[in-house]
Amino acid sequence: MSSGEASHFIEDLERLKTAGQIPTSKLQEHAESVRKNNVNWKSYLQGQMISPEVYNFISQFDRATPEARAAMLKDNPSQFAVVFRMLMEGISRDQTLQYVLTMLDDVLQEDKSRVEIFKAVAKKNKESVWQPFFHLLDREDKFIVYQASRIIAKIACWSKEQMERKYLQSYLVWLKDQIKLPNNEYLLSAGRCLQMMLRIDNYRVVFVEVDGIAAIISVLSGNPGFQVQYQLIFCLWCISHNPSLAEKMNRGNIIPVLADILSDAVKEKVSRIILSTFRNLIENVQDESIRQEHALSMVQCKVLKHLELMEGRHYQDEDIVADLKYLSDKLQESVRDLSSLDEYITEVKSGRLEWSPVHRSDRFWHENAAHLNDNNYELLKILIKLLDTSKDPLVLSVAAHDIGEYVRYYPRGKTIVEQLGGKQLVMQYMMHADPNVKYEALIAVQKLMVHNWEYIGKTIDLKQPGFTSAQQKRS
Repeated sequence: MSSGEASHFIEDLERLKTAGQIPTSKLQEHAESVRKNNVNWKSYLQGQMISPEVYNFISQFDRATPEARAAMLKDNPSQFAVVFRMLMEGISRDQTLQYVLTMLDDVLQEDKSRVEIFKAVAKKNKESVWQPFFHLLDREDKFIVYQASRIIAKIACWSKEQMERKYLQSYLVWLKDQIKLPNNEYLLSAGRCLQMMLRIDNYRVVFVEVDGIAAIISVLSGNPGFQVQYQLIFCLWCISHNPSLAEKMNRGNIIPVLADILSDAVKEKVSRIILSTFRNLIENVQDESIRQEHALSMVQCKVLKHLELMEGRHYQDEDIVADLKYLSDKLQESVRDLSSLDEYITEVKSGRLEWSPVHRSDRFWHENAAHLNDNNYELLKILIKLLDTSKDPLVLSVAAHDIGEYVRYYPRGKTIVEQLGGKQLVMQYMMHADPNVKYEALIAVQKLMVHNWEYIGKTIDLKQPGFTSAQQKRS
């Protein structure tokens, strides 16, 4: 992470501390109770589960003040790593293992450079520094699992040497799966680990490779609490600092999802991180066409209108003020340069079809129907996919209408739609419960079946039940 990104991250945490907004996660709550426990290390010695050397070190280390611990680590750093590794691998009792992991987490938190002790000893002994912690990720006790995960993240982020790819990929896949777990009571802890990991650019690249963005978007689409929203959008913000990743991010439908959250956000920190992410998706993208595509997607998702509402409020946060101005200027600029085809492409790619003027324009379809063939029929395939997956009557109506207009104005349109499976999908909506969907499907099917366009719509008995007077007039 660059110095600028790091300072933003630190400032962000300071804002939350000052406002008292850093939530206490279940992991933190449990850790407080674990610290109050006392482990009878002598019983482990008497039971020959630990050696006298381990007993002498851990019993003294456990009772020591932070200053005394620092002195012990300075005198014999390797023993610290060896003892904790032996305890993690040799102790089976959950309560004791919880205590060991919490103590280790606290020791690393006191001084980030201590992660190097673990790395150095593992390297000297030709062992993996990660293996003892990865082994704990399979435990049934969830506190042990997430405390081990927290330590993995700290070693991975605070060490001078980055995590090896095979372990990195496994850990990021594991984190991705954890944030998707339904009703995960440790979700905030998983999110916090992911926030730490994605501050490092190489880790961002691998997370995107394992389809991590899709996982984040699926969770955000489920309307989680504001703190989960903030954590996961923070992760997207981190990813958007990488120009090559920022160019690909909206393929996962990020802008529409974040636009919805922005319109309903009640917490300023959530609005702020969304605005900052949006800015990165324009500012950090080098390809002009993709930058324009992102800007138009924001316009299509009503971001510009929401920015106008936000500008009427008085924000003390300078970042919000600066991002609002930047985004407003860029989005207004993109609208000024917008052609009817650009507008249509942006709308279709957003998946949020509505009756904007281009759909009803004969001139538009006469001039642009062939553009649905561009990029291996990209736009046409999106319309067909919307017919297959959407439940929104408005989207279904517009998609059916547009497929009909494509067939009407493009000579080979009928054959292509049939080959792509669009004809069957349109036909299934002829008996749809919604009268608008039913109407547009019937009209589209006529265009697929006949060639005398002049009489399209006039052969349907619009007086039958289910059709509105507006539809009768339109035909």
